[in-house]
Amino acid sequence: MAKDSCLSRMAVGAAVGGAVGCAVGVMYGSFEAIRCKVPGVEKIRYVGQRTIGSAAVFSLFLSAGALIHCGKSY
Repeated sequence: MAKDSCLSRMAVGAAVGGAVGCAVGVMYGSFEAIRCKVPGVEKIRYVGQRTIGSAAVFSLFLSAGALIHCGKSY
């Protein structure tokens, strides 16, 4: 793969989006689990679901944005 190929830019966008999404998902999931008073071990599952969902959405949008900007030169 070339350094500036569209596929590599999309992969980097997806990786960065996944990392940001994980961070946001953990914070949001923890806040919601405490606010909704989720019992015991269910908190781990609740936070995990929010983390995976948020990471998937962020990575999708950042990789799509990288694809849109792929052909443009600045």
